[in-house]
Amino acid sequence: MPESRPRLTPAIADVRRAVRECLEQAGIQADDLVLVACSGGADSLALAAAAAFEGPRFSGRAGESNGVRVGAVVIDHGMQPGSAEVAGETAHKLSVLGLYPVEIRTVNVGTDGGPEAAARSARYAAIDKVAEETGANAVLLGHTLNDQAETVLLGLARGSGGRSLNGMAAVSGNYLRPLLGITRQTTEAFCTDSGLEPWHDPMNKDQAYTRVRVRENLMPALEAELGPGIAEALARTAETLREDEEVLAELALDAYKKVAQERATRIDIGVAEFRALPLAIRHRVISLAAVVLQAPMLARVHILGVDALVDDWHGQKPLTLPGIRVERTGETIALHTTKTLKTGAC
Repeated sequence: MPESRPRLTPAIADVRRAVRECLEQAGIQADDLVLVACSGGADSLALAAAAAFEGPRFSGRAGESNGVRVGAVVIDHGMQPGSAEVAGETAHKLSVLGLYPVEIRTVNVGTDGGPEAAARSARYAAIDKVAEETGANAVLLGHTLNDQAETVLLGLARGSGGRSLNGMAAVSGNYLRPLLGITRQTTEAFCTDSGLEPWHDPMNKDQAYTRVRVRENLMPALEAELGPGIAEALARTAETLREDEEVLAELALDAYKKVAQERATRIDIGVAEFRALPLAIRHRVISLAAVVLQAPMLARVHILGVDALVDDWHGQKPLTLPGIRVERTGETIALHTTKTLKTGAC
């Protein structure tokens, strides 16, 4: 740990408290290992510093006082000159803060889905690998309230439905996002107050990326026209929708188990029982079936096509959807795949 501790400012207190509460919510226990995914930017650097402080002091739900171990993983995407040096400098800062182990992984970024999606896929695959190798119980991610607001706006623009408007969850499997209630301004203040020099990624200013345009152009325009607090309002919206989605998802799973019969390479659904379901549940049942069939996420137009086989049946030909074929025979709708069904997916 650094020899001199920074004075406790509001920003430092807020970020530390957010980390502590998230660890408690996730059920982290004494002597668990948590990794911080750190790019060196203000958000993840503040998260790492707060975790380094809270880790040794964390008592866990059972009241143990041994603390938790805090390490880090730094991903070098190799997408810009000097990225290896940035990764090395970031790893050094994390070691000075007291994090151990600190792993650097270099990834090869593909092209599927565009540069942002490809980088994200490569990054998460590498993080998962490091977590597995180190036996980490959780990975802390530095997404902030501002990131949450941007995610909601992007989902709204794409017309992706309520699930995408849920934004990111604070706890999602072994991924923890302690800073979803913390603004980017606060993480920057944390670094300033702590004497930490974050890395400023030039790609975060590159208008070629959709998220950057949302951050640099759209959010300021909304603030100017509608007043301050837009990011907070969008984050609250995501939280409310996530609460609704959790209930609907549970109801949909119960309905799926009642109306769907899984075969070797298909799922059969009885039309009468399926028609009786509320549309919101019916559509989620179709989405669940797609997951079991290992198909890509279905768009609304695809789900409405399946609906037509129920409500507007007049002998249509089978539907060819991404990864599956759907047909109605009498009072049964069958969703076919060429793969063996993914057991235990629901």
